[in-house]
Amino acid sequence: VIDKHLPYFIFRAICALATLALFRFKATGKENIPEKGGFLIASNHTSYLDPIAVGVACPRRLNYMARHDLFKNALFAWILKYSCAFPVKRKSADLGALKEAMRRLKNGEGLLVFPEGGRQTNVYLSKPEAGVGFLAAKSGVPVIPAFVSGTDRAWPRNAKFIKPATNISVHFGKQIYIEGRMPYQDIARKIMENIRHLSC
Repeated sequence: VIDKHLPYFIFRAICALATLALFRFKATGKENIPEKGGFLIASNHTSYLDPIAVGVACPRRLNYMARHDLFKNALFAWILKYSCAFPVKRKSADLGALKEAMRRLKNGEGLLVFPEGGRQTNVYLSKPEAGVGFLAAKSGVPVIPAFVSGTDRAWPRNAKFIKPATNISVHFGKQIYIEGRMPYQDIARKIMENIRHLSC
């Protein structure tokens, strides 16, 4: 029987080889990723390379929320599907995407989210969206903050080409304990503060 997630691990292996060949890549804090059960990684987001960097750094398989319009291209939609990504409509309360995220977390899987929504140039000025607070509170899974650096230099916003030999690092912080009775926006702010703390 062929593992249904085999395409994911093939894509991940290709991404890992490309990342190690093109960049000076380092990942720390992997011990903070739980060995089993659902978990939520919340990361800063400055470049299209961020999902790849976090996916390569994480020792467990990840699911991804991807912008819904990326699924319009049939080939790209196929790649996203088999990379364990599912569509989300940004800047809106996409209940379908939140339900799918909850389903995967409750199923014992890992999920990568970017609390800022889209790419931001300054992690200290950005505001997190309440959706990450909702997922953290309702799922009850461990939340692991992550800080990615160097991807904004390796593939800057509006740049057509990547810059090889750039230093890229991913650091996973310690698990955050969430108080379920807190407002979702307050939980999102707490998670974002932990991400910012990793940048120091």
